[in-house]
Amino acid sequence: MIIDIARLMLFPALMAFAAASDLLTMTIPNRVALGLLAGFFILAPLSGMGAYDILVHAGAGALVLVVAFGMFAMRWIGGGDAKLVAAAGLWLGFDHLLAFLVFASLFGGALTVLLLQVRQWPLPYLLASQAWIARLHDKQADVPYGIALALGALLVYPETDWIKTLDLAHFAMR
Repeated sequence: MIIDIARLMLFPALMAFAAASDLLTMTIPNRVALGLLAGFFILAPLSGMGAYDILVHAGAGALVLVVAFGMFAMRWIGGGDAKLVAAAGLWLGFDHLLAFLVFASLFGGALTVLLLQVRQWPLPYLLASQAWIARLHDKQADVPYGIALALGALLVYPETDWIKTLDLAHFAMR
């Protein structure tokens, strides 16, 4: 039961925390990616994932990490975003990686366009006193892409074996 709850909650909770942190502080703490990494390698064998499947998931995460750090080196994304997308790739594996990346890209594009538009308007005085809103409104500020990554991951996660193999009915009975 504890393992099922962890499978149901850990990934979504850490992804939501990463999105909130990126929105409020424009940073994604390293502990989020480390928590996702540790959580995967603890829960995968406890959930019955075989060694081959664990290695395939690790390969998906490693591939995304290499590409993401190339993008980070070119200053296209932040380091926290690179670590978060790689950790999400680890959890989602190759089976769901493309869908995750497409959704995250679509959400990221929409978020970028929205922020670019909103940053053209003057910030109301009452909102300017909030440091995180002022930082988000700054035309020189980056886009908190962790929000898009989290939305893409949370949209895809219910389709994974992490959730599909759970017997959700027994949660309702208790």
